[in-house]
Amino acid sequence: MNATVGERLVIHGKQVGQPGRHGEILEVRGENGGPPYLVRFDDGHETLLFPGADCEIEHAES
Repeated sequence: MNATVGERLVIHGKQVGQPGRHGEILEVRGENGGPPYLVRFDDGHETLLFPGADCEIEHAES
């Protein structure tokens, strides 16, 4: 998984009907766009994240 600062990260809900979490990538701390990522979620919470299989990057359109 590769990302750049400013792209959006989505963590999909684990159960049917559970909403996903959305956030903005503030920092990319891995090499060549790799994790970990510092993410600020829409609720204001910030965390250092190693994305799992339930995560998706919404890449910015060029």
